Parts: sequence; C-alpha cells; structure tokens
Amino acid sequence: MAYWLMKSEPDVYGIDHLAAEPDGKEHWDGIRNYQVRNMFRDQFQPGDLAFFYHSNTKVPGVVGVMEVVSGAYPDHTAFDPNEKYYDPKSDPANPRWLMVDVKYIRHTRRVISLAELKADPALSDMALVRRGNRLSVMPVTEDEWAHILEMEKQDVE
Repeated sequence: MAYWLMKSEPDVYGIDHLAAEPDGKEHWDGIRNYQVRNMFRDQFQPGDLAFFYHSNTKVPGVVGVMEVVSGAYPDHTAFDPNEKYYDPKSDPANPRWLMVDVKYIRHTRRVISLAELKADPALSDMALVRRGNRLSVMPVTEDEWAHILEMEKQDVE
C-alpha cells in the first residue's frame, strides 16, 4: 500500500463534495501534469490511501482521508471540448491524461494546516513542505502518514 496527498480547491471540489457522492466515490480528473500522470499510471493502486488537502483557501491543509479504488484509466474530460480540462492533443486511441477513482473514508477531526505541517520538524522532508513543489498530487511516506494522523489528535489553538 502507498500513501498520497491530493490537493483540490474546496470551492471547486472539496471533501464535502466527495462525501456527498453516491457511495462516496468519484473520479479524480483534470490532472494536466506529466509527473502526476505517471504516478497515476505507474504507482497508484486500489487500496492506497490519500489525504484530501484543501488548497487555495484561507487555511490550506489536510481535511480528510480517502481510498484509491481504481487503477488509472483515460481521463474522459480531455476529449470533450465543453469540459474545463479539454486537451485537443489528447486522443482517445492514445490518451495523454489519466485519472483514478477515490472513495471518501472520513473527514479529519480538524484541519491540519499547512503552517502546522511546515512547522513540524518530523515533516521537514515531506514533499508538500519542500520549496518549489507545486504538484497537486504527491507521495507521502508511511512515517509521514502516521505522524499526520497523530497530529490530528492534538488540540491546536
């Protein structure tokens, strides 16, 4: 099993949207970065767990836990000119972009903020807190995963 952090803007698609989906399942589409596409294709597996991270908001941070419930498959939004993530260079016969399905597990007890994650020395090597890392999907080590779940239990003012 692998662990991930997946970012989304809460006003576009947040943890509450995922929780409200039938069976709590939805596809994670719109990835238009080759590095992330390759992670979907080569590393994501059903059963992996991911933190749902709200980005581009007043208090960005980890807000929930979800499970990867499919392998990678073609992102159909790339083929539809009416979709936000349409890519005229992506061909259904040879798709350029992929997506995976995720399933809501739970909200975290509280938002574990980016500031809090950055301030924790145990997470200094985490991809999320490294300078210049702007990927919307990134790996999380098993130790980082466990540490963040422990942080969730702490009361922070």
